[in-house]
Parts: sequence; structure tokens; C-alpha cells
Amino acid sequence: MRGLALAAVRDLRDVRAPATQVELEEFETDVLAGYVLARASAGLADSTIRGDVGQLEQVRDWFGRPLWEMRPADADAYFGQVLRNASSGTRMARAQALTTYFAFVELRHKVELHAMTGLVVECPLDEMNRPRGRKDARLRIPPSEAEVAQLFAGWSGELAGCRKFAPTARNYAAARLMAEVGLRVNEARGLDLADVKWGLGRFGKLYVRCGKGSRGSGPRERMVPLVNHAGRTLRWFIQDVWGHFDADHTRPGAPLFPSERRNADGSCRRVGDDALRSGLAAAASVHLPSWADTLTPHVLRHFCASQLYLSGVDLISVQELLGHSWVATTMRYVHVHRTRIEDAWVAGQRRAAKRLEGLV
Repeated sequence: MRGLALAAVRDLRDVRAPATQVELEEFETDVLAGYVLARASAGLADSTIRGDVGQLEQVRDWFGRPLWEMRPADADAYFGQVLRNASSGTRMARAQALTTYFAFVELRHKVELHAMTGLVVECPLDEMNRPRGRKDARLRIPPSEAEVAQLFAGWSGELAGCRKFAPTARNYAAARLMAEVGLRVNEARGLDLADVKWGLGRFGKLYVRCGKGSRGSGPRERMVPLVNHAGRTLRWFIQDVWGHFDADHTRPGAPLFPSERRNADGSCRRVGDDALRSGLAAAASVHLPSWADTLTPHVLRHFCASQLYLSGVDLISVQELLGHSWVATTMRYVHVHRTRIEDAWVAGQRRAAKRLEGLV
């Protein structure tokens, strides 16, 4: 039997010279551009993508090198020292952006990066160092019905003699709409005059085109019925106030809540959320001082959900009105008024009393 000789084995794959610094810089830019495009193709809102890129830039500025070179020890130092005293929201947002970015790089560029740099890409966040969330916010307990009535009664009385009637009346009407049908502030400011559909349903409806999407998935549309006298608020505003801003009710794209400022063609701009927020804050400081620093548009949204629940509206209907993707989110809006524990306690006491009836 003849002996076997060892032959030299040659790697048939292309041999690539190490990438230059310029090539790596250009590649890093291309990777980030591809990441943005991929997230846009997934349907995420532009604001969500900008926020994630901003988080990545914060980490990149600290690290000083391409993010794909980060290792668990680097993440330990960043989240354990640099962000040690940051809010949980900041830590969680930055960690999520970093995790998503590395998932993209691993899926799309892992082999290419290994050929260019010899590095094996792996997310530096693992089960040991991944930031955990915690409850920083207090329970959001909305004002009572009497307190909200006091706010709007005082605000309404102010309209008769205020120096700037139209902006004050606009802020008043928008705030009432948030309290009556639970609109978010950006949903309210995004409404067009044509989005008021008076002929739909029993009370008329609002076509909300700029509803908040789940997990940054982009605008989600919904129809909001004008319950809680919201129709009366809108009729008053459109008939008696809207003309102070713009005389053309038929102009396509005319905003329901205009700004005092005008576009280049002379038409009114859309009001900003800051104007609606500051208008509500100013009114609360005068007419509901106990809530001067805490009454926000989102608190009015919680108030709306709570009042509907107390009026007997079921959770699924409240969920649909508010535009929540999950009923669990709606339950957080009405939990302060839920009586499940109290009802269970009362039922338990009755059962105990019934068992003792024959012994006493």
C-alpha cells in the first residue's frame, strides 16, 4: 500500500487587502444610510427614525470609532458610567436604538465587515448589561369632573374681554376637544376643516389622519365620534371663531385650528402644539391654580377616558375612541376608577357572612 502524502491546501476565496481608513469611513456612512432606508421601508415615522439616529450619534461621539467595534466592556462603561445618572427613558431609548442598529448590521453586513476588518460583529448589549426599565413616572390621576368644569367655565368667561379673542378661543376649543373625545395634541392640530364629517353617525365624526402609530409605525387613521357635546364645541368654533383667522372655508387643506401666522400665499398656517400647550397652561394657572403646573393635554386625555368609563362606556369602546392598539394601554388610563379589588372584597365579605348564617 502506497503512503499518502500531505498536499498544500489553498483557500479558494478571494484574498482582500485590509480596508483603508477612508474606505471604512465611507462604508460607515453607507451603512447608516442603509439603516435609515431600511427603517423607512418598514413604515416607521420619520420622527422615530430621526430619534433613533440621534441616539446612535450620541453613542458614536462618545466611542470615537465605528459602532460595530463596540464590545460588551465598552457598553458596560457607557451605560454604567456615562449614563449612570440618566433617566431610565434615556437609557432604554439609547439601548434599544443600539440593539436595532446591530441587528441591522449583523443581518446585512456581517460577512462584508469581517472581510474588510476581520471583526465579527456582535451586539455589545447582552443579558448582563442591558438596561432595565423602571417606573420613574408617577401615577397620572386626572382632575375631577368639577375641577375641569371650573377650568372651562372660567376660561369661557375670559373670552368676552380678552385682548386676543381668536387665539384664546382656538386654544379653548382645542382643549375642550381633548377633554371631550380624548384627542392627542398633535392629532388636534393636524385636523383639517374638511376632517369634520357632520353627516357620519349619530353625532358626526372627526377623521383623525395623524393618529399615533404603535411603536413608531407611522400615522394611524381613525374615526372619532363627536360625543360628550364635542359637536357643539366644534360648531361654535367654526361658526363664530374660525372666520377670524381665514375667510375661505372651501380652501383645500385649510386647518381646523389655524395659527395667527400666514404662509407665503397668504393662507393661515397650522397652529403649533406649543401654542396649544402654553394656552392650556396659562388658563390652568388662572382658573385652576391647583393644577397650574401639572395640567397638560395628555392629562385631559386621561380625564376623557376616565369620565367615559365612569359613565358606563365599556373598555373596548374607550380603546377605539382613544386609538390604542392594545386594551391594556386603555386600562392604564382608567385604572384609578376601576373597582375590581373593592368589588372582590365586598363579594368575599358577603360569602363569609353567608357561611356564618347558620352558626350565629
